[in-house]
Amino acid sequence: MKQNILLTGVSSGLGLAICRSLLQEGHQVFGISRSFSPALEKLQQAYPALLHWQSLDLAETALIHAQQLSALIPKGTPIHAFINNAALAYDDLITNLQLDPLQQLFAVNVLSPMMLSKLCIRNMLLHRTAGNLIHLSSISAHTGYKGLAMYAATKGALEAFSKNTAREWGSKGIRSNCIVAGFMETDMTASLSQEQKDRIYKRTSLKKATTIDSVVSTIRFLLSEGAGSITGQNLFVDSGTI
Repeated sequence: MKQNILLTGVSSGLGLAICRSLLQEGHQVFGISRSFSPALEKLQQAYPALLHWQSLDLAETALIHAQQLSALIPKGTPIHAFINNAALAYDDLITNLQLDPLQQLFAVNVLSPMMLSKLCIRNMLLHRTAGNLIHLSSISAHTGYKGLAMYAATKGALEAFSKNTAREWGSKGIRSNCIVAGFMETDMTASLSQEQKDRIYKRTSLKKATTIDSVVSTIRFLLSEGAGSITGQNLFVDSGTI
């Protein structure tokens, strides 16, 4: 079944790869990001009828409301899935913690996904859609990494929210799951040196980075009818991190 899917962080990296895969399968994607990248522009030119985009800074949580999203998603359009991919990184030691970047981190990684989940669930209830919420989490919420305590805290909050969402709305056919991704070669890890990356990869069973393709394939599976009984779960796609 072709689906209407709301996707955040669509302009680059994993979000762009997810978007490309969904479009290739014929789904309609409503993408949100702060900027409209050249790569995203090429995708829109290739799929003008299926890819729709709107600029939105998820740090501005107060801007997320039904009227604002109506410019992107026309009234009467059912949302079949929400893929929460956008995330902000905050790498530092706890002793250097600053309130302003911490608040921005939680706004992007936790508060905005919660607000968007609310709007999507309301849409699913209105259209009686057996909907699907997929949140991108991180292995850092389960395995400690120096300097990632604040980022990991946001992902832990997201996982708790997803599990409770699944319990709260499962009777309406609405599913909610998290993909716990390992370290990938993305913009978020670009600042790490090769030595730092190698130390991280050596902690995994496969001794290598998690591939974007593996994460995208898992998302496609969760969107499929074959995953219809999976909800409230954390699916680990992390190269076997120990």
